[in-house]
Amino acid sequence: MDSRSTPARLTETATVKLSRPFLLLISGLYILAGLFFRDPWKTDDVVGLATMVSALNQPDGAALLAPQIGVLAHAQDGPLITWVGALAIWLFASLFEFFVPAHDGAIIASRLPNLLWFGILIASVWYGSYLLGRRPEPQPLELPFGGEPSVHDYGRMIADAAVLLILATVGIVWRMHETSEVPALIAFQALAFYAVARSIDRPLSGAITLGIALGAAFLTRGFIGALPIIVASVFVFHPRSALWPQRRWLLVALGIALAIGLAWWVPVKLLYPYWAQNWWLWNSQSFALLQRDVLFSVLRDLPWFLWPTWPFALLALWNWRAWLFSPHIWVPFMFLVWPLIAMCFLADVFEPEYALMAVPAAVLAAFALPTLRRAVVNSLDWFAVMCFSLTAATVWLGWVALHTGWPQQIHHNITRLTRGYEISISWPSVFIALIGTAAWVGLVRWRLHNKPAALWRGTVLSAGGLITTWLLLVTLWMPVLDYVRSYRGVSAQLAAALREHMKPGECVRSLAVGTGQRASFLVFENIDFSYDSACTLILQQTSQKALRDGSAAYSDSATVLWQGRRGADRDEMFRLLRISR
Repeated sequence: MDSRSTPARLTETATVKLSRPFLLLISGLYILAGLFFRDPWKTDDVVGLATMVSALNQPDGAALLAPQIGVLAHAQDGPLITWVGALAIWLFASLFEFFVPAHDGAIIASRLPNLLWFGILIASVWYGSYLLGRRPEPQPLELPFGGEPSVHDYGRMIADAAVLLILATVGIVWRMHETSEVPALIAFQALAFYAVARSIDRPLSGAITLGIALGAAFLTRGFIGALPIIVASVFVFHPRSALWPQRRWLLVALGIALAIGLAWWVPVKLLYPYWAQNWWLWNSQSFALLQRDVLFSVLRDLPWFLWPTWPFALLALWNWRAWLFSPHIWVPFMFLVWPLIAMCFLADVFEPEYALMAVPAAVLAAFALPTLRRAVVNSLDWFAVMCFSLTAATVWLGWVALHTGWPQQIHHNITRLTRGYEISISWPSVFIALIGTAAWVGLVRWRLHNKPAALWRGTVLSAGGLITTWLLLVTLWMPVLDYVRSYRGVSAQLAAALREHMKPGECVRSLAVGTGQRASFLVFENIDFSYDSACTLILQQTSQKALRDGSAAYSDSATVLWQGRRGADRDEMFRLLRISR
């Protein structure tokens, strides 16, 4: 395309360099806040940790190749996060146990891989966006008397904006701190995006990296996670794309990915056919024809999950529509559209599927910024300031209401949801929250007084606002979140009941106990449940409604030895039963 018709309008001052220490600082705050010193939460968070613990507890190594939760076959995703997490626990848990109890040391160590996944994500997004941003197609309009940014400065500005936008994406902030497959899957999709961008000028290294990324995605979440990335990687090699001359290298990438997948699948199929059969059934049965309720849920939830990047991603596609097959639009567009298409053919769609749209939406949004008018960019700055100032104030107001009783209605609503919680204040956490709030005020003041011309200013405000809100949540509200979402307390109650009532030689089996609950009992108290029908002890998961109407009864001969629940849960109930033989 003729550069004189480009929709990008930019001066050199708009691409002034963003401070590297500042970018590293906010990235570090993003991933470290809320990662450690908390309980694993239901459900995916604790399930991932349970597979790691099980892999270490089984001496024959079976749970490494075929992930399990105790004796329960967890034949759903893949073994990669189990491998990396188990290695981290094996290497570092004993070090943390000098300072915390044994199982808490394993919990802390299990979250160290999140630093790796986050590092892959940020590096891949930055370098992939930089490679696309310095190409000739997205360069801004040449000004009559000069003053347009250099190719290097422009590419760096796009890359910085893409990283800031991924940090500002609301939906993934919680997920990036879980010991689940989601952080790893996002990271490997970002790595695949970088590999495709690299393949344009260095096809060999790009193909090798792409093959590793695709194979790792398969080992992370099976076909559900890998197929959208694989199909997107194939379709970026379009005849009208700049990648078309390098299409032969796609076979190299697919061959590497296939070899990685088979290197795991063949031994599993031979050694653990039952596990392999269930894994295949779970993956194949997860696909279905488009359902109306699935479509409605996507339309309802996805805009909130991808906020604030999706409106800018759509603007990028519109403003650059004449450059659709240019790599800076076509590559992220393919990585965006195929996860969306895949959602239409899944029986159940939620955040793990939405997460595959975060990276390409952020990259497209970064390329929309140079096409926006200055008034639009300024209005977006003010929106970020108002929105995140309001969310930060709301977090503080709720905390004040919880601890002081004012405002009374807010206090009543919070205590109703946290029934049984003993209110306490951690002054170090309050101090950190105050520092974070002061930093946000300083960032807003910088925007108001300095009036920077840099195009990344709005993305800095959005990323800083979300990080501030997240920091306030995980400092001021962490005890409450643990109380509401953790099974530590009820696990301790069950362990005490088993020590009191379990006779020598007895075993305990489960009845209707969910995967997340089963994983929690294993992680917190090392309680596993047998499949032996001769077990006379039964842990039953039921509801208070079922207890009231009598539908929870197991049998006339069952004796209730213990009954308990989480304090914040209004309905869930656990019962330890003994049946006579």
